[in-house]
Parts: sequence; C-alpha cells; structure tokens
Amino acid sequence: MSTTLGSFIAGGIAACGAVTVTHSFETVKIRLQLQGELKAKSDAPKMYRGVLHGVTVIYQNEGMKGLLRGLNCAYIYQIMLNGCRLGFYDPIRTHINSAVLNRSIAPEYVQDPATKTYQSLPINIVSGASSGVLGAFAGSPFFLVKTRLQSFSPFLPVGTQHQYRTAWDGLGQIYRSEGVKGLYRGVGPAMVRTAFGSSVQLPTYFLAKRRLVSWFGMEDGAPLHLMSSACSGVVVCVFMHPPDTVMARMYNQTGNLYSGAFDCLYRTVKTEGILAVYKGFFAHLARILPHTILTLSLAEQTNKLMRKFEDKVLPNRTNDKL
Repeated sequence: MSTTLGSFIAGGIAACGAVTVTHSFETVKIRLQLQGELKAKSDAPKMYRGVLHGVTVIYQNEGMKGLLRGLNCAYIYQIMLNGCRLGFYDPIRTHINSAVLNRSIAPEYVQDPATKTYQSLPINIVSGASSGVLGAFAGSPFFLVKTRLQSFSPFLPVGTQHQYRTAWDGLGQIYRSEGVKGLYRGVGPAMVRTAFGSSVQLPTYFLAKRRLVSWFGMEDGAPLHLMSSACSGVVVCVFMHPPDTVMARMYNQTGNLYSGAFDCLYRTVKTEGILAVYKGFFAHLARILPHTILTLSLAEQTNKLMRKFEDKVLPNRTNDKL
C-alpha cells in the first residue's frame, strides 16, 4: 500500500466507480428490506418480489431516475467509507503488529519490513473492523439521506416516505428538525454493520489472494484480484446483511418507531420471523459482489497509479511528509 492519503484517495475513487454500476441493486435491496415492515408474513405486501422483478418494476414506473435515486449521496458516502476503510486499514494493522511484535509503536518499528509483512488473522479482523467503523461514522449522514431517497416511490411506496428534493435538501430538513443528532440517527447499527463487513472483507480478500497464489500459482494481476474479490464479496454479504437490514429500518424511520437497534431486531424477528433479517439478501449479493470486485480490483490499480504519482510528481520532501 502507498501512503495513507494515497490509499484514502485510491479507495474513494475505486468505490465511486463500483457504486455507479451497483447502485440500482442497492435501491431494490432497501425496498425489499422495508417491504412488510413489522407485519406478519401473511399480511405483508409483496410489491417487489425479488432482484430482477424489483429492477423491472422500478424502471417501468420510475425510469432510471428511480433506480438511481440518491446516487450523489452514495458517491460522498463511498468516498468517506471506503477512503477510511482502505486508507486506514494498513496503518492500523501495522501499528497493532508493531505493538504485538515490538511492544512499541515508534515509527522505526512500525516501518520495519518484518512488521509490515507480518500477517495475523485476529489483527487483520480488528484492523478491518476499526477502519470500517471510522468510515461508517464519517459517512453516516449521507447514508441516512441516501436510504430515504432510495425508499421513496410515488408509485409503489414501502416504509416511511420522505420527500426530499435533493440530497442537500434532505440534509437541511433533517438538521433543521432534529439537529446534529438527527443526522446521526442509526449510526450505531451502521457502525456495527460496517464493522461486520470490514472485519471480514479485507482479511478475506488478502487471505484468498495468498491462498490462490500458494495453491494455484496465480500471479499478481487482474484474474487474481477478481477471484479474491469474489470470495470476499460472498463472505461479506453473509455476515453483513442482518445488521444492514436493521440499519435500513433505523435510518428510514420517522420519530421513534424503534427505541434502538436491539429493539428493531427483536420486533422484526418477533413479527416477521427470523428470516426477515435476510430480506433482500440476493439483491444485496447482486450489489455487493460486483461492488466488492470492482472496489478491490480498482483499488489495486488506483494504488499503483497513486504510487507512481507520489514517486514522480510530488517533491520528495512533500512525499515524505504524507
């Protein structure tokens, strides 16, 4: 990895490229998660019956505008989330490595090649979760507005409907009515969700990458990045989807429908059954699999470009300070 700043920029750019392709599946996923909220299975409406049906119905009634609602918010969120996740993962990992191996986090120990190359699954998981939590907190207000924009439909509404003209209008309305606290509604579940995803995404990616190299002799390049990312995406979706469902409902509520994340989880399971926390799973998989593949694969390439930029364009003194 290059510098923290370079990795932050690389992660943000890669994630924006990925979300452009996968945003429509995220819209379907959110509507599936909100569909039949706190209703018994027999009474729940099924306006969206799955991934392809959801995409078709939204496109027929709302056009591409409906599928891409909240995309501008998604860009800002992805820059904050994945910039932090990919930018801070390696610095956190190497500092923890240094603390464990050298009982010190002094720069000379942190930069030691043995410290930087040391791999420990528990440390990698903690590093992934920590960097994810930082990103989730930084981007939470934008994910809040994005969720509400995506859930809105003038034709087939599900969940609470919020009428925002734009993303900035949404942020302004929330701030004026609820203050900063309102902008960070649901940040707890968001941090848990991202901790779950980040704790397995990068460690799984790098583990798969090492195994593919050692077991099958694959060389560093696009095929290796693609296969490693695909393995990571499946694992992430399995672990992340239940807190993702809770987060979507917490973000979309008006007032205090749920007193907290555990109340939301309890009432959802009690009313709709245990499988309700996996509503929209295949839409999530359809989004997160290509998103993970594109983000991690693009990040590898963007990091290489950032390293070239830092080495050739930036003055050495500036580069040393980054």
